[in-house]
Amino acid sequence: MLIRTGRDGFQHPVTSEITPRAVYEDRRRLMKWMATGAAGAALAGWAQREALAQQVQRPGKLAALQAVRSGVAGATTMEKVTDYKDATSYNNFYEFGTDKDDPAKNAHTLKPSPWTVEIEGLVKKPGRYALEDLLKWSAQEERVYRLRCVEGWSMVIPWVGYSFSNVARRVEPLGNAKFVEFITQADPKTMPFVGSRVLDWPYVEGLRMDEAMNPLTLLTFGMYGEVLPNQNGAPVRIVVPWKYGFKSGKSLVKIRFSEQMPKTAWNKAAANEYGFYSNVNPNVDHPRWSQATERRIGEDGLFAKKRKTLVFNGYEAQVGQLYAGMDLKKNY
Repeated sequence: MLIRTGRDGFQHPVTSEITPRAVYEDRRRLMKWMATGAAGAALAGWAQREALAQQVQRPGKLAALQAVRSGVAGATTMEKVTDYKDATSYNNFYEFGTDKDDPAKNAHTLKPSPWTVEIEGLVKKPGRYALEDLLKWSAQEERVYRLRCVEGWSMVIPWVGYSFSNVARRVEPLGNAKFVEFITQADPKTMPFVGSRVLDWPYVEGLRMDEAMNPLTLLTFGMYGEVLPNQNGAPVRIVVPWKYGFKSGKSLVKIRFSEQMPKTAWNKAAANEYGFYSNVNPNVDHPRWSQATERRIGEDGLFAKKRKTLVFNGYEAQVGQLYAGMDLKKNY
């Protein structure tokens, strides 16, 4: 199968993206807050993103991906799917800017074809593999994943790809391989924010081997039945639904199997805020915001009622055993 396709300073999160916790927990204080300039800035930012979302269309150049509905236990939720326009206009992709609407505005410069991914480290079959080769390594599945991002927003997206374990089986990791690194392209010519001081480039994510081999971990080539748009990580990314927003390596150019725990991008930038594991856990607050609730993008705008966040984003039955006996507050 062929795909046919034509982050200066630490700024995470920006103030226009996050309503102060004391405000959103108390509606009376919210009304007082609305009388200040902060409210105007937040509302203006929201309106701008809404306008951008309305402009996003399914580009005709994105090829359809043939996929079957996944049979992996827990891989498909029955919740309402987020609109395509919202999922493709409200993104984190710091290589194209730190605001949520920057990727949709700026990622047109990314050139997702031709594309290769180098697989290296502790494997028997290292090599540089073309995207077309990766696509043939397993049948494509559609998985409708519930996704809760770092700053408290969530979506439900139908992804297209296959379990990352298929890649591991192809390249045959050695017995001492304990971790997998996922490395994003860092090309300042096509990614305008690469070189900014917000992160140490390239963007790197990592999983413990058993996390990577869990069938829910998805090497992803598409969404909504089509090839990934640039702003969503074209042409290939990793989706880890119980860590979404923490572990979301996009536009992958290298996968490395290693014995030592890798230093991930956000762990290097702010180790006190982003531990290696970074699970979605309502009982473990981020130092600057709560994980207890979330706001579903596309539901009634800025003042939508928040949902309670689920442990491991609702995938506890599938992944809870990976962390048996671990102190998840210490191993954040």
